[in-house]
Amino acid sequence: MKSFLIRTGKWALHFIFPRTCLSCGTDLPYDEDGYLCTSCRAKLAQPGPLICKRCGKVLKSGGAHCFACRGSKGKQYKCQLIRSAYVFNEVSRALVHALKYQGADYVAHVMAHFMAERYKEFPELAGVDIVVPVPLFKTRYKKRGYNQSELLARCFANECLLGFSSAALCRMRDTPSQTHLHRAERLANMQGAFFCMQEDLIRRKTVLLIDDVATTGATLEGCAQALKKAGAKRVFAYTFVRE
Repeated sequence: MKSFLIRTGKWALHFIFPRTCLSCGTDLPYDEDGYLCTSCRAKLAQPGPLICKRCGKVLKSGGAHCFACRGSKGKQYKCQLIRSAYVFNEVSRALVHALKYQGADYVAHVMAHFMAERYKEFPELAGVDIVVPVPLFKTRYKKRGYNQSELLARCFANECLLGFSSAALCRMRDTPSQTHLHRAERLANMQGAFFCMQEDLIRRKTVLLIDDVATTGATLEGCAQALKKAGAKRVFAYTFVRE
């Protein structure tokens, strides 16, 4: 009886407020709990088959590392590993943009669930003590009303039964947009942009940074620098998509 009432309630709600796929716009079944149709869900593509062993960048020409991480260059980074659940395509972009720019904070739990499913396939990220989101500067937080990375990190940590702190890192300055900057400029842009607020919590711990998108990894590296300075043992990063 209870399940019947739940199904009836979902049908009635769907009849009044029909939901559509965030990617293609097709109508979703009344009992669909996600925000993608079956066809679009299948189009979420995983990075690979070959990726850089450190930063997770897709390697089109093979090899073990991308140019930026090859040889002695890889030793300069404080963020030891970066992995992403999916690559940036029309479907993953629809979810990211809905969460980040359209006020659809309710999408975070579905995206985090997808991340949790894929996380099992990255044994190199094992041994995490605490999950920390990439912070927003206070003015951007006020404008958006939430930090999309914090929502993802909180849901992800709950599903994976990992420790979580939303206050471990703060953003000290509102860095300019990275969209039109080259890799070196992005890294320089993030120097000193973050500060660890909970050294006692971070010291000697393996930290997993969570963000929605990884492009060059400059933002993640800026966060990792602050965490390592605070005494973190290791810093990994995991994002929903990789550009």
